[in-house]
Parts: sequence; structure tokens; C-alpha cells
Amino acid sequence: MKEVLKNYSGIMLLLLGIIAGSIIGIFAPGIVDAIKPVGDIFLNLLFVSVVPLVYFAVAHSIASLEQQSEFGKIMLAMLLTFLFFIVTAAVFTIGAVYLFPMSAVSGTTEVVESAADTESWNNRIVSFFTVGEFTQLFSRQNMLALLIFAFMTGFSTRKAGEKGEVFKNFIASGYEVMKELLLLIMKAAPVGLGAYFAYQVATLGPQLFGFYARPLGLYYAAGVVYFIVFFSLYAFMAKGREGVKNFWKQAPFPTLTALSTCSSLATMPANLLAAAKIGVPGQISNMVIPIGTTLHKNGSSMSSIIKIYVAFLIIGRDFFDPANLLLALGITVFVSIVAGGIPNGGYIGEMLMISVYKLPQEAIPAVMIIGTLVDPLATVLNAVGQLVASMFVNRFVRV
Repeated sequence: MKEVLKNYSGIMLLLLGIIAGSIIGIFAPGIVDAIKPVGDIFLNLLFVSVVPLVYFAVAHSIASLEQQSEFGKIMLAMLLTFLFFIVTAAVFTIGAVYLFPMSAVSGTTEVVESAADTESWNNRIVSFFTVGEFTQLFSRQNMLALLIFAFMTGFSTRKAGEKGEVFKNFIASGYEVMKELLLLIMKAAPVGLGAYFAYQVATLGPQLFGFYARPLGLYYAAGVVYFIVFFSLYAFMAKGREGVKNFWKQAPFPTLTALSTCSSLATMPANLLAAAKIGVPGQISNMVIPIGTTLHKNGSSMSSIIKIYVAFLIIGRDFFDPANLLLALGITVFVSIVAGGIPNGGYIGEMLMISVYKLPQEAIPAVMIIGTLVDPLATVLNAVGQLVASMFVNRFVRV
């Protein structure tokens, strides 16, 4: 019993915090505004710590690889794994909406506030991969640019050889320090996440009924099935029954973190800790999990299909036309890459979807609101997907 309490005390405390937050959000919504700053402070501390962790983790992982060929193998296995998971999630969701069709729905009059973005696509692509100032790198809004810079730093450190040994040690030391800092911050997770979850329940709970009940019900049902069945299957493919056992032993902590924060980025520390306990080498997990947080999203893949399907119902078009299905798969892969690892970060992808299909204005509010309401489960699938992806990559690359 003592061993069980020792191993699961963190998860149990986090779960108690979330339950307490849920009760407050349901029965005392009037006080959530007063306790929300506690959650905001915790998340802010987490975010400012995670960003340098990403830099040090990726740079250290690349700089510490002994052979050039190992990096190529990890990258190839990682990218193929990401693509396989995203497409599988999309095809599974297409099957779900085909087997459980919904009747046509009418448009909604709700208004979604979104800033008009007049920036050209050329400038948007440039800002997606790079930033104009060094200080802008260390912002969670520019994660892909930070990953690219960390890659280049790791390569340059290796290329410098003995002259870069001091800097290599600095990167390794920085990685260890940031891990310890995050462990310190995560001790406040039950209180911080409980306060934030209370706010979520109080504000989003009433919107889960009415017009959005059917597509949301389908998404949450399909998402739970995918989470349990497919993640277990991926873990089994990675390391047999032992892989399944290890995955589900460590998955609750990142799952609860993702559910509470609605942020893949905030879940990264829990994923890194879980991967280490599972036995995934740091050279793999330190690359797959940070990069996957930006570029690999099972939940976004599934929500993209649901949103396209609902938009087609609104305008009375056939979603299951082969050309529409192929285009949906292509858009889904792109959306899963574009959507950031932050709450409600998929608006650019949604607008791209509407633009490609030339959907009318009536479809825009429904698509955006559904994207917001499925965010909790989508984040769980996005975030925990990085953990099982690191196991999957480790199956094919031994370091």
C-alpha cells in the first residue's frame, strides 16, 4: 500500500484538485473568477519554464547523438510515425461519421469573435518558420521557429567538436536545471489546475448542449474509443503487452494535465517524465515529444474531419464524395501541423478549410465553436499522442 501511495500520490492529488475544481465550477460558478488567477499564475509559470526546456531538450538531444546516422533514423521514423497517426485518426473519424450519420442541421446565429488577419500568406509562412528578433524565439507563439533554432544549435555544437565541448556541457546542464525547475512548479499542479478547471467547467459547461450536442457527442465518443483502443494498439506495436502496461501506468498524469490545461505545451513536462519512466531513451523522447507538440496532433485531425462534416451538413453538400474525402484528408494533415499547442489555436486551419472548400459564411461560426468545445478531449489526444509516439519511434530506432 505504501508503494502504491508513493507511485500514485501525484496523480491522486491532481485528480482530487480537478474534482474539487469541477464541483466548484458546477455548484459555485460565482466564485470562479476569484480563484481563476491561481490557475493563471500556475500556467504562466509552467509556460515560461517549458519554452527554455524545449530549446535545451532538443539542442541537447541532437548534440549528444554519437552518430550522424542516428539522427537521420530518428527523424525519418518520427515523421513517418506522425503522418501514420494523423491519417489513421482522420480515417477512423470518417468511418465514425459514416456509420453514425447525422441529419442536416440549420445554421446558427451565434457570433464568434475573431481578429481579422490581413497578413499575406508569404509573410505568414516566413513568420511560421522564423522570427525577426532573437528574443522572439523564446515565446510559445513561435514554437516551430524555436525548434528549428534548437536543431541548428545542436548541429553546430556537434560540428564544433572539442571546441564546442564547453557549450555542449552548458546545454546538458541547462536541460537538467529546467527539468528540476519544472518538477518544482508541478508540485503546485493540484491547486493550480484545479482552479483553472473550475473556470472551464463554469464557462464551457452550459454550451455543451443544444445545437452542438450531436457532433460533440460523436466526437467525444469516437475520441474516447480512439484514445483507449488505438493508443493501446500503438503501445502494443511498440513493445508488446509490456508496452501497453507501461503506457497505461504512466498515461494518467499527462492525460489529467492535458484535460485541465487544454494545452499540449503545458503537458510536455508530464510527457517527458512519463517517457523516462517507461524507458524511452532521452535522445528520442527529447526530440519526439517537443517536436510532436507542434507538428503532431491526433485530436486536431479528428476534430478537422468533424468540422468539415458539420459544415457540409449545414450547406447540404455530400461529404462522402471521393474528391471531398481526399481533400478532407489533405486539409486535415495540414491543419494538424498548423494548429499550435495552445488553447483554441486552430483558427488559421479552420479558415483554410473554409477557404479551400469555398464554404459560405453561415458555416464559419459553427466550425469555430465546435473547435472550441472539443478542445479538452482534442488536447488530450494531441498531448498524450506524443508519449505513445515516442514509444513507437523507439521501437524502430535503438540508441
